[in-house]
Amino acid sequence: MKRTPIDLTLPDLTGKRAVVTGGTDGIGLVIARRLAAAGAEVVLPARNAAKAESAIAAIGAAAPAAAVSTHPLDLSSLASVEALGRTLLDDGRPIDLLINNAGVMTPPTRQTTADGFELQFGTNHLGHVALVAHLLPLLRESRARVTSQISIAANEGAINWDDLNWEASYKGSGAYSQSKIAFGLFGLELDRMSRERGWGITSTLSHPGVAPTSLLAARPEIGRDGDTLGVRIIRRLSSLGLVVGTAETAALPALLAATTPDAGGRLYGPKGVMHLGGPPAVQPLYSRLRSEDEARRMWQISQRMTGVAFPD
Repeated sequence: MKRTPIDLTLPDLTGKRAVVTGGTDGIGLVIARRLAAAGAEVVLPARNAAKAESAIAAIGAAAPAAAVSTHPLDLSSLASVEALGRTLLDDGRPIDLLINNAGVMTPPTRQTTADGFELQFGTNHLGHVALVAHLLPLLRESRARVTSQISIAANEGAINWDDLNWEASYKGSGAYSQSKIAFGLFGLELDRMSRERGWGITSTLSHPGVAPTSLLAARPEIGRDGDTLGVRIIRRLSSLGLVVGTAETAALPALLAATTPDAGGRLYGPKGVMHLGGPPAVQPLYSRLRSEDEARRMWQISQRMTGVAFPD
C-alpha cells in the first residue's frame, strides 16, 4: 500500500546548538539528522560510543555539512548526567534546543538505576530532570526551547504516588506509563516556572504515536532477549502504511514542538487515527497532565529524589 507522504519543513537553524538524547537510533536519530540538515550543530550524548559514532556517520552521509559531536551519557546514572552537565558548562556554549527523547520501555522484570530508582522512572523521567537542571544556565542564556518526548502511554495509568519506585509490586506497563506522565507533568511545570521566574525557556511536550523502533525490540541489556509480539505487529502495520507511522514520521511531532513559534506548554503528536500516526499537530493535553497541583508536586519530589535544585 502506498503511504501518503508526510513531512515538515523546518526553519533555518544555522547557528543554533541542539542537544538530543536518545539520538543514536530510531526516532532520535531522525530528529538529530533533520536538525543537522536544517543547519543546527547537534550534540548526541550517548551511553554507547560505537552507536554514537555510527549515528554521526549516518548523519554526515545524509547532511555532509552537518556539525555533530558526542559525549558520554547514561541517563540511568545521576553521576553520568552531572558529568555531562559539567562538560557542556565548561564548554560554555549556549544550548538553543534540548530534545529529551531517550527512554526505556517495559523491562520484563523490575530493574533499578545506578541510584536505586525503578529503571523506567529513573531513566525516562529523573535522569532528564537532572539534565535540565544541570544545563539550565546554558538554556537560559539562549532562551532555549526544551522539548520532552512522552508517549500515548501517558494517557493511561497513573502516578503511583505511594510507591514511585514500584517496590511493593511491579508492573512494567504501569511503571512505563507513570514515567511518561511524570515527565509530562515536569515539562509543563518547567514552562510555568520559566514564565514565573523569568528564565526565558519555552518547554513543550511531544509524543511520536506508534512506530517500529527499538523500544519494544530485543534489548538484552534490560533482560529482553527477543523482539516482542507488539513490535512485530507494529513493523508489519508500518510496512503496509496502516494506522501507525514510521521512524521518519514519528519524529515530526518533536521537531514541530521544538521549532514552531509560541508553543509553550503544548503537546504535539500525530493527528491520524487514535493519534498513532499521521501529520504532526497540537493536541489536547492528556487528562493525567492537567493538574497543576500534581505537576508542582512532581516538580518538588523530582528535585528531592535527584538532589538537584532549580533556582527561585
